[in-house]
This record gives sequence, C-alpha cells and structure tokens, in this order.
Amino acid sequence: MFFRKVNTIFLVAVLLVTLVSCNEYQQVLKSDNLGAKYKMADSLYNIGKYKKALVLMEQLVPAYRGKPQAERLMFNYANTFYKIGDNYLSGYQFERFVKSYPSSDSVEVAAFRSADSYYKLSPIYSLDQKDTYKALEKLQGFVDQFPNSSFRQQANQRVLELTEKLEKKDIETAKQYLKIGDYINDYKVAIAAFDNFISDHPGSKYRKEAFLGRFQAAYQRAINSYPQLREERLKEAKKYYDDFVKYYSSSELMEEADAILQDINKRLEKI
Repeated sequence: MFFRKVNTIFLVAVLLVTLVSCNEYQQVLKSDNLGAKYKMADSLYNIGKYKKALVLMEQLVPAYRGKPQAERLMFNYANTFYKIGDNYLSGYQFERFVKSYPSSDSVEVAAFRSADSYYKLSPIYSLDQKDTYKALEKLQGFVDQFPNSSFRQQANQRVLELTEKLEKKDIETAKQYLKIGDYINDYKVAIAAFDNFISDHPGSKYRKEAFLGRFQAAYQRAINSYPQLREERLKEAKKYYDDFVKYYSSSELMEEADAILQDINKRLEKI
C-alpha cells in the first residue's frame, strides 16, 4: 500500500512538471521576447528535443540574421534537420552555413554533414540517380577542401559506395538492352552500352560482366543476322571473345564464354 501511494505521488508530480513545462513552452512560443525564445530553443536543443526547438528556431532565424548569435543559431538550425532526418533541408542549410561562415570553427563539420545529407538522399540503383551525382560532387568537394579532415575516411568510403551504385545501374542498364535485343532483334544498342561501361568504369568490379555481355550481344547479333552478314559478324564476335580472354581468362565466366565460342566456330565451319 505504501509503495502504491509513493508511485501515485510520483506520477502526479511528473504530470504537473510536464504540464508546467508545456505551458511555459507555449507562452514563450507566443511571446515577442526573442531572448527567452533563444534561451529555450538552446535548452531544448541541448537535451535532444529537436522538433520543439525547431519551431522556436524558425521564428528566431530571420530575427537574428547579422547578429553575433546568428552563427551558433544557424549551425544548430541546420543540425536540427540533420538530427531529425530531414536530409533535404539539412543538406541545404549546412550548405548555406558554409557559404555564410567560411571562417567558422564549425565549417568542417558543417561541410561534411551537408555532403552526408546528400549521401543519405541517394536512392537504390534502379531509380533516377540525380541525388547520387549531387552527393558525389559534395563529398569530393569536401575531401578536396579538407584533405586532412578526421571525416576524410568516411567521405571516401561514401564516394566508393556511391560510385559502385552508379556502376551497378550502368551494368544493369546494359544487360537490359541485351534482353530487349532478344525481342526487337537489334543488339547494337547493347554492344554500345557495354562499350561505354568499359570506357567509363575502368576499375569496376562489374567490368568482366561488361566484357562478357558485349561478347554475348555481338554473338546474338551475328546469329540473328541475314545469311550474307553472318560470317562477318561471327568473326567480329570472336574479337570480343579475345578481348574478354585477354583480361579475364581465369574468371568464373570463362566457361560461359567458351561455350559461345564453340558455337561460333561450328557455325563458321558450316559456312
């Protein structure tokens, strides 16, 4: 019975404190006292109540523009969006901070978090990659501007991840052209797509797939050609096989390439 009374008293006390706190927040929010708003926004920010702090900050930012407190306020404003996961606005606001306060002690952190926000906006590889390109631009810009930053390793890792995502999109697009070629009997677009991949991504882990895909596309083009063009195109496909073997003779894809080559040789013998 005693402990039940204690718990009841405690819950009532917590409720009263909460009600008083909410009432105080509403009063400050509706008042014209900028100093009180700044103090409460700062207090809420420091204890992690970012959404409440943000409502106050949105009133304060225009009023404090050009004042000594503006630098701290603008950083916290951007960081609040970062903390609540609004990556569009955190990227934009940190970008504004970097431009407005290039000599700030917080500019390095702001620049990284701006780039990191754009990185978080990057979608899966199958979707439009506009945000991925923007993230790469921002991350590379950060590394160039702050070569000795403690965030450098994180930034470089994100660059590698996003670069691989673009490579994945390009190789899958080329493969899709190869599949479409089976329906429309036109493999030139697929060959060009694999060619472009090889040129654009010299260090990619998908490069061997591009070499094999180009060979497959040339083979399909040859066997689906008019008879008078078939011999020339089969020989052309063999050159793509030679390119594949030159770089990937020990690849697990070699068996598939050899099977296609055997069929090409049989067809040439018949011709």
